[in-house]
Amino acid sequence: MLIDLSGKTALVTGSTQGIGFAIAAGLARAGARVAVNGRREESVVAAIAKLEGAADGGGTFVPAPGDITTEDGAQQVTAAVPDVDILINNLGIFGAVPALEISDDEWRRYFEVNVLAAVRMIRAYLPAMKSRSWGRIMNVASDSAVVIPAEMIHYGMSKTALLAVTRGFAKEAAGSGVTVNSLIAGPTHTGGVEEFVYELVDSSLPWDEAQREFMAKHRPQSLLQRLIEPEEIANMAVYLSSPLASATTGGAVRVDGGYVDSILP
Repeated sequence: MLIDLSGKTALVTGSTQGIGFAIAAGLARAGARVAVNGRREESVVAAIAKLEGAADGGGTFVPAPGDITTEDGAQQVTAAVPDVDILINNLGIFGAVPALEISDDEWRRYFEVNVLAAVRMIRAYLPAMKSRSWGRIMNVASDSAVVIPAEMIHYGMSKTALLAVTRGFAKEAAGSGVTVNSLIAGPTHTGGVEEFVYELVDSSLPWDEAQREFMAKHRPQSLLQRLIEPEEIANMAVYLSSPLASATTGGAVRVDGGYVDSILP
């Protein structure tokens, strides 16, 4: 299966590390020109240096710094990359908080970062995609959208909302040649997740033992029985970004390691 994204421009939000970084690398390997986004210019420049090093000079990357959780920050990004063919809304936050201790401000913050920022970027780029009769929009959701975790229901709520946003904008793009999908990522091995794991298990354990204990105690329904690597999420993101995925839209596509115990999301 040959995926060729030559001539396409992609924007991956929150792509200086973790899943977003891996998706940016995967899109570049497929030939896309990739805009890398983070809140701070220095982190974006550092990420591009790593991406270029890993690609041995074969990738084309564009800095697009800006805090897209604000209107000014989003305008900064769209000024850096006025037109994109592929929009990957990856930016997100998570953290464990007891249900009755989640404040109003935290509920709002999770909605604004994990949901409204994606909406803002879709509004910015979808009209031009529709006018060109081609585009790919993907919102990186989570298994937590379907299996709400007791230790972070505010996060689960935001990812469930993102599934609804995806379905709604897919209807807005109906018949235009633009596809809009969610990617349901399962428990994934990133730096932030390592910190999260150690919040829930003995912090003195070596990483391999800590990961096994976390999966056994807190994510026992995973059929992989391990954390997913970011590159595994990126592989699906690259496919959904390609012309080969032209008949997949309005969907919640699972890369969850079998975590969600249902036939459909």
